[in-house]
Amino acid sequence: MKNVVLIMLSLILILSLLISCAAGEDNEIPSSTPAAVTPTETPVPTPTTGDEPSNPTEPVYVGDDEPDYGPFCADGFPIVYFTREITPESLVEIYKALGVEPFGNVAIKVHTGEPPNSNYLRPALIGDLVRLIGGTIVETNTAGGRRASNAMHLQVAKDHGFMDLAPFDLLDADGEISLPITVGEVLSEVFVGASFPNYDFYVVLSHFKGHASAGYGGAIKNLAIGIASAEGKSLIHSGGTRRSGYTGNQDNFLKGMAEASVAIVDHLDGNLLYINVMNRLSVDCDCMANPAEPDMHDIGILASLDPVALDQACVDLVYAAADGASLVRRIEARNGILTLEHSAAIGLGIREYTLVSIDA
Repeated sequence: MKNVVLIMLSLILILSLLISCAAGEDNEIPSSTPAAVTPTETPVPTPTTGDEPSNPTEPVYVGDDEPDYGPFCADGFPIVYFTREITPESLVEIYKALGVEPFGNVAIKVHTGEPPNSNYLRPALIGDLVRLIGGTIVETNTAGGRRASNAMHLQVAKDHGFMDLAPFDLLDADGEISLPITVGEVLSEVFVGASFPNYDFYVVLSHFKGHASAGYGGAIKNLAIGIASAEGKSLIHSGGTRRSGYTGNQDNFLKGMAEASVAIVDHLDGNLLYINVMNRLSVDCDCMANPAEPDMHDIGILASLDPVALDQACVDLVYAAADGASLVRRIEARNGILTLEHSAAIGLGIREYTLVSIDA
């Protein structure tokens, strides 16, 4: 009998231990948590075909019942809004998604396009947005080509239909001013058009595409080279060594664009928004009179309050595209990613982002 009791007590003890272990496993706290994955490090989905872009992240859909995200998500990353549609209506909608009301005297920075066959953003596409904003279209002269003088550039702007949309201002028509660069590794100042300070808010409306010197052109290039005067463009291209021509150390040129952008944003106290249109994705810039014909599909329109996050998202989309090899080669041949790296390092913006789709 004594042996039976001992056996029963042993069985009860073993059963209690098993129950305790099971409960402990359910409540166990891991010793370490996985490292956070930033949006640009998220695995890229399998590329799609046709007009569907290959997104570096799965976009979060913003519908009628979704909260207003504002410029940043809960994770602290800047939002880059995205739409596959490239129409006047979708351009207006993605602008509205940013939730920012430009104030005061508003400048809309565009690229007027080098004649005769540039891929610049056509007035038919941007017209509704320009009229909604009600600002002034602004540009600056170049150091060569058909847009190198006031008279010629104004004629190009007229021929390309920009003067039918809104008032038009060549920022450096009456000279230039210097803006100090406090974070410069390459530049200590940038020269911008004399009428640059006349505007309280800038809408930087850019055609994202390749570029013969920079590798790609987007918001940062349109901000730096696009607002710089003709001499300012040369100063950036040369890495601060000259005020004429476009030659100089390649890496210093790329860093100079980032540094000039910081000076411009600082002067405006951050009163800017940025929209990139990813159509006609040639390896060449709109400053080319006869750019290479695009050999990849259009991707869409992206917008953000952070120019670095915006350009990074566009670059990621190109790298993810099944037919983006030519543009990828152009970016890498010019070390174009250095612009993003240096921009982030000196505080222009951050490369991590959350991609949010406005498409239904």
